[in-house]
Amino acid sequence: MLDTMPISESGGVGMPFREVSAMDQKRELVTFAAMEGANIRELCRRFGISAPTAYGWLGRYREEGLAGLVERSRRPKSSPRRAAPAIEAKVLEVRDRSNNVWGGRKIKRALEDRGEADIPAASTITEILRRHDRLTDTGSTEHPGPWLRFERERPNELWQMDFKGHFAIQTGRCHPLTALDDCSRYNLILAACGNEQGRTVRAELENVFRRYGLPLAMLMDGGPPWSDPGGDLLTAFSVWLMRLGVRVLHGRPRHPQTQGKEERFHRTFKAEVVSGRSFRDLADCQRAFDDWRPRYNHERPHEGLGMATPAERYRPSSRSFPEDLPPIEYAPGDHVRKVDGDGFISFKSRPWRISKALRGELIALRPSREDGVFDVYYCAHRIRALDPHDRQNQACGLMDDAARRPQGPQAQQQQQTASISRVKGVKDVSEHP
Repeated sequence: MLDTMPISESGGVGMPFREVSAMDQKRELVTFAAMEGANIRELCRRFGISAPTAYGWLGRYREEGLAGLVERSRRPKSSPRRAAPAIEAKVLEVRDRSNNVWGGRKIKRALEDRGEADIPAASTITEILRRHDRLTDTGSTEHPGPWLRFERERPNELWQMDFKGHFAIQTGRCHPLTALDDCSRYNLILAACGNEQGRTVRAELENVFRRYGLPLAMLMDGGPPWSDPGGDLLTAFSVWLMRLGVRVLHGRPRHPQTQGKEERFHRTFKAEVVSGRSFRDLADCQRAFDDWRPRYNHERPHEGLGMATPAERYRPSSRSFPEDLPPIEYAPGDHVRKVDGDGFISFKSRPWRISKALRGELIALRPSREDGVFDVYYCAHRIRALDPHDRQNQACGLMDDAARRPQGPQAQQQQQTASISRVKGVKDVSEHP
């Protein structure tokens, strides 16, 4: 199957051609379909196949595993005892596929998942690598000490998204865009982009939303296109996510550990895909990305998951992407206002600045628990408060709320100790005091 986006000659919004193997598509579909409570017909719609085809794949997968998904004959599940050289060859083959990065434990788990027999202990595999001069200091800086981990309980509660630092290719620069499910570490987006613009990100997200559904929340850093460097509360990109019912979270400046899983994924991606390689153009990058992504999701054991793979934990969201958005409706008692072209509304005979990103949109004002103060809502998201009695903001209703934004991407983490609070920092653009 081919998912294609046009390539811009100037390195603009266009995306490279993507080639995804039929085997990767089948494996991803049957993994999701085999989960308890899976909606197979919804998965068929997202993957663009018929239900009989999907049920046929699923039946063969349950009987034969991955062997049932291919058209050619496969090696038998059981094999006679192998000589030591054969085992060493398999160990080195797995090591090579990881760009000479994986260690003994990951290689052992990968061989087990392949159904290999007579697999040596992880320590023995390490000795095999050492005998073949495969253990070097290269990449050791890619694996510093572990982060203090925070994790959502279920898939699709939170996705993390970021651009991996761009790197040079023969025709310009590649900006890898990545998105990761917080609970499972499942990689949802790995795209070779020619820029870091909001419309580029939106095009990628539309594709992934159609395939995997919508998350409850997304966490990004504080730079563009996620947030406005000029200090505006919202951007057109964050408004689009909020319109879809996705809560928008931003990490605080100088707190990279807030997106620790994305940072860790980027180190793995750099070590196993980018390091030591030269790429011709964005299409060449995308081919390498698409070759590695199934291995990361379905084959690569993850130490943070107890040596399970991300695909063992992930399942698609039950919230489907709406191709046609319904009209925004507010409660009968709400004060509804339309944001003008400069980002202002008129309320209580005064102008109030809301956000230029909401120009032309309808917002609602509701009385808060504090006397005389109104909460401002866009769709179901509380974005700020208006206090007519605050004389400091009488001119235009501006609010400096950066220092008061909630900490932590999870509500239950907000009450943790001060030492942990200093480790993480998150601000939520859809809910402010």
